[in-house]
Amino acid sequence: EELPAMLFLIIYVLAQGCLSNLTNLVENDFLLQDGSAEVRSEAMKRLLEVFGMEDPPPSPHHIKHPPQYMVDLYNTVADADGVTKDPDLLEGNTVRSFFDKIHSDRMHFLFNLSTVSKNEKVLTAELHLFKLRPKPSPLALFNRVHFCQINVYQVLKKNTMDTPDGRKLMSSRLIPIQASGWEVFTITQAVRAWTNDEASNQGVLITVRTLGGHQLDTQAIRFASGRDHHESKQPMLVLFTDDGRRGVIQANSFRDISAENSLPPNELLPARENRTRSTRSLDGSDEDRRPCQRYPLYVDFEEIGWSGWIISPRGYNAYHCKGSCLFPLGQNMRPTNHATVQSIINALKLSKGVEMPCCVPDKLFSINLLYFDDDENVVLKQYDDMVAGSCGCH
Repeated sequence: EELPAMLFLIIYVLAQGCLSNLTNLVENDFLLQDGSAEVRSEAMKRLLEVFGMEDPPPSPHHIKHPPQYMVDLYNTVADADGVTKDPDLLEGNTVRSFFDKIHSDRMHFLFNLSTVSKNEKVLTAELHLFKLRPKPSPLALFNRVHFCQINVYQVLKKNTMDTPDGRKLMSSRLIPIQASGWEVFTITQAVRAWTNDEASNQGVLITVRTLGGHQLDTQAIRFASGRDHHESKQPMLVLFTDDGRRGVIQANSFRDISAENSLPPNELLPARENRTRSTRSLDGSDEDRRPCQRYPLYVDFEEIGWSGWIISPRGYNAYHCKGSCLFPLGQNMRPTNHATVQSIINALKLSKGVEMPCCVPDKLFSINLLYFDDDENVVLKQYDDMVAGSCGCH
């Protein structure tokens, strides 16, 4: 479908990082009349660059539910609008989940890591396995033994993975035989090797033994597989990575916005009504002289055409800054010392060509996206400097 021209304009401005210039562009709608197709194409291109993509991932071929672990993690680090609750909650800025691709009848799992980019630094890699309750057994083993040893091996040679030369021990743990639920094993070194050399990825092998070293019946001690069990219990590899894209302005909490710089309820106008009022004020009315403050600016992923692959959020409020920075600048306008001096020079006409300070974001916050990638894996990614948290005169 053809998207509204104004929406593309907003996307373009956001992608350029010029939140403070949005009002001027909105008031000059005629810019869209010539070359609107070029503007739309460039807007989408720049927006994809902001999200670190060349092309948007395709929508999944069928209805697919994200792993509950990834949904819970997203809800832990992000609020309802996707804004980061605390930047220290997430290790790195990307979390990727992968399902087993083999669906073997034995405990050999393989994860395709081709979607991990070369510039991503693997910080932690976790193997998540769901242990099922043991099947009833006539043997008296469970009456004598209460724990079993789980060994996680990196497969070096697929044809000889049952021999010491064909595998390398990565993790080992004792777990209760009667227990059920998720077990998590750290296998970071192996995953780093796989991302550097894709051909070396031969998968992971799991063995279960008694404390005395005897092999246990895999029918008694079982882990869920992708072939025989519900997708909510599938073996999963989770990578915590960092792609090196960090923001310039950092903040501790989205709740730090001062009340004096927040909008009163009557200023929370829909975008269309705001645009109408702005157009009427081109003659230099009192509205143009309102002090610098923050206004809503909602980005709807469904209108952009991205709702098919973005799981959460459905959109977010980027906000934008608008208003004058007239002399004298009060502390409620959060001016820098430079802006204060500039406003004095402008007011006293001490130098030609010196404009008033600009109303711009002085605190920016990150948002989080939960989405399906090109291989239908679920990714949680944090993007810095996406929301204008507050405005000031600079």
